[in-house]
Amino acid sequence: MASPALRSTQKPHVVCVPHPAQGHINPMLKVAKLLHARGFHVTIVNTSIPDGLPETDGDKTQDIPALCVSTEKNCLAPFKELLRRINNRDDVPPVSCIVSDGVMSFTLDAAEELGVPEVIFWTNKSACGFMTFLHFYLFIEKGLSPFKDESYMSKEHLDIVEQSKRASAIILNTFDDLDHDLIQSMQSLFLPPVYSIGPLHLLVNNEIDEVSEIGRMGLNLWKEETECLDWLDSKTTPNSVVFVNFGCITVMSAKQLVEFAWGLAASGKEFLWVIRPDLVAGETIVILSEFLTETADRGMLVSWCPQEKVLSHPMVGGFLTHCGWNSTLESIAGGVPMICWPFFAEQQTNCKFCCDEWGVGIEIGGDVKREEVETVVRELMDGEKGKKMREKAVEWRRLANEATEHKHGSSFLNFETVVSKVLLRE
Repeated sequence: MASPALRSTQKPHVVCVPHPAQGHINPMLKVAKLLHARGFHVTIVNTSIPDGLPETDGDKTQDIPALCVSTEKNCLAPFKELLRRINNRDDVPPVSCIVSDGVMSFTLDAAEELGVPEVIFWTNKSACGFMTFLHFYLFIEKGLSPFKDESYMSKEHLDIVEQSKRASAIILNTFDDLDHDLIQSMQSLFLPPVYSIGPLHLLVNNEIDEVSEIGRMGLNLWKEETECLDWLDSKTTPNSVVFVNFGCITVMSAKQLVEFAWGLAASGKEFLWVIRPDLVAGETIVILSEFLTETADRGMLVSWCPQEKVLSHPMVGGFLTHCGWNSTLESIAGGVPMICWPFFAEQQTNCKFCCDEWGVGIEIGGDVKREEVETVVRELMDGEKGKKMREKAVEWRRLANEATEHKHGSSFLNFETVVSKVLLRE
């Protein structure tokens, strides 16, 4: 092992710990890239500690509630052992700080034992969603929750949120203009400092060359079909394509898939639709040949895509989404209004803010009907309400870009503060 004097002169070493799901890994990787650009040695913990669950067959995401519970119960000991092995190596600097996913808060015990700062990053949580979690205890006190089958998970959420209060700081992938009041309110709830540092993909795009080795690095769980970008490039009318993607976790019934399909067909609009292999719960996906024939000249189906690039493409004029936070923020940053079909967790809250607070969304009923899909798509793309939503979305896009401007944007400055004051303790 290198001497303490020698190792103290080495670069800082951050260990990044995302929750093992796509919507958590991508934002954490962006933070890791930004820290690497600032001179940090970076270790990303993805497959090097076990999650405590049995192996699964098929190309699908594990049960999320079970994964949350299992990682919290089983990962601390192997994580400590990993840190010990890293610190016993001569070829890397000692671990000096940790950035951990909000639902991987077991890492706080390891950080305290090691005597290093830890930043909690709510990778896929909006500010409004996190604020809801912070007040979840009120629902329990009033007897409104939990339901009988989720009492254990309710306790887990309360414990995880409480753990966040032990962190050195909390970071959120949002920007001040969008969520200023919420973030200010959080500071009155006995939390560590809360910083908005997003949209992270804009911050990364401004600072890291896309074709560099670090810029090209990705951790996608599904293979991206980039041909869809060529398909979009072939279009000639801006804002003419409806993008449809329900994220990496949302599942639906075969009947709902059919209703979405025929609603899109009846709208007459061009569309790009991401259909994951596991999108339909417990069933093989069957796309009707009649639907494919009817939409052959104006639709494209892919199993996964580079969503950030799709949502920033000038031909995309609307986004049918599950309102996961990464998707929502990428749509706002791209200036694209949304049709909201929330699935679970805080997605209903995100939907409400999109529709009622930010003016960029219109909600569709959970019991999907093709007639409603057709009507809402037409309204979004051609209607007066859709026009106003698009104008509002374009304004949010401008503010998101301002927030991530090099040396001047609020998110850029907040990230610099997190690095210097929290992770480096300057």
